[in-house]
Amino acid sequence: MRSASSRLAISLVALTAVLATSGVAGARPRATATPQTPAGTTDTDRARAATTWSAGWAAPVQRPSAGFEENWSEAGFDRQTVRQVVRVTGGGSAARIKLSNRYGEQPLRISGATIARSAGGAAVRPQTLRKLTFGNRPSVTIPAGGEGASDAAPLRVSAFDTVTVTLYFAKPTGPATFHAQAYAHSYRAPGDHRGDRTGSAFGERTRSWYYLSDVELTGDRSTHTPHTGRIANQAGGGANPDAPGGVSRPGASRRGAVVAFGDSITDGYGSTVDANKRYPDQLAERLSAAGRARPVLNAGIGGNLLLNDSAWYGDRALDRFERDVLDKPGVSSVIVFEGLNDIGFSEVDLPTYKPNPQLSATELIDAYRELIARAHAKGVRVVGATILPFKGAEYHTPRAEAKRQQINTWIRASGEFDAYVDFAAALADPADPLALDPAYDSGDHKHPNDAGYRAMAEAIDLDTI
Repeated sequence: MRSASSRLAISLVALTAVLATSGVAGARPRATATPQTPAGTTDTDRARAATTWSAGWAAPVQRPSAGFEENWSEAGFDRQTVRQVVRVTGGGSAARIKLSNRYGEQPLRISGATIARSAGGAAVRPQTLRKLTFGNRPSVTIPAGGEGASDAAPLRVSAFDTVTVTLYFAKPTGPATFHAQAYAHSYRAPGDHRGDRTGSAFGERTRSWYYLSDVELTGDRSTHTPHTGRIANQAGGGANPDAPGGVSRPGASRRGAVVAFGDSITDGYGSTVDANKRYPDQLAERLSAAGRARPVLNAGIGGNLLLNDSAWYGDRALDRFERDVLDKPGVSSVIVFEGLNDIGFSEVDLPTYKPNPQLSATELIDAYRELIARAHAKGVRVVGATILPFKGAEYHTPRAEAKRQQINTWIRASGEFDAYVDFAAALADPADPLALDPAYDSGDHKHPNDAGYRAMAEAIDLDTI
């Protein structure tokens, strides 16, 4: 085992290299924050090539909209500071952030930014507060439709640490690219409060994230081990073909990131705000407790559809799969849990449930097949998840139930996924398998509560992901 001093020396060497990089993202969506230098021509290029980033936290971005509850996306920001709170599931000795202006109508000016470890609410731990730079500059302009990344900042974090990212907007931003349902509070203050340590200036709060799409980590990975244990008394995840979610093609234990890809149930609708009780959170804790710590990224969007874009609920799953799953660093597995809204929206005539064409189970199965093929082309393992019971929900009908049954039978029996997890069986009411178990129901008969999300995490055979 290395001594503390040798680990520190190694960390400083790695950090010196990463601090030399500009950190600006490559040519994904339409434009990036700064022009690129031809690779291999400078020391900075060589340092950038040597830096390996891992995923710490991520959230899919959406168009500005009224969303499920009040948020600040449509108005945007002007001479205001926004502090956002996220929990990482990886570790490192340096961090960078990625920002998205994908749905912006104009260039986005970030006048300044900081990152720190949280002290609860809008407060930060003073000794961890770091100014962020962008190409060694304190500010950055991200073109409409583009994205950018900060330089590396020396910040030591462990898995399950809570981090704050604070952005100051000195000029009007216009409508803001955001993630509607964070189930965590973000905070706003008038003026420039990037360096605020107590959080006292942040008198407003909302439950969405703005512009922030990723926190990535590098450096000393020994910090991946969490400071404290999480879920206790969990099974180690040995293969069990008789368990719900039995394996169709078992694989060896993997080390890369796991992405949970889905809709509002993956996003965590119905979970306790600021408590990190979504099923991907509890899966990350379970992996850590079993000695298999890996980053788990939540790529859920409330109301998301497999086959249609929505002004409220994000780009369709087929279109966002690359950027929200396959483009994330170090991803080795994805859990696909989509389809409920494609089935249910067509049964209800509400303005927000548009578009809502009638789609057959066969059409949805073809969409799953496309996702599987894309993941396999990138060497990513795909686990399918059965659709939960939703009897009693506003869009449960005999036709919708028949589609759910047909899709779930295919997920369990086709063998086309590398493995499957039977969320439907794990959360069904023993007295009525078409309904959620009341012990797991958040109250709307389709979204689980904290206990239900825990049951989902426990239903996953750790050898399958």
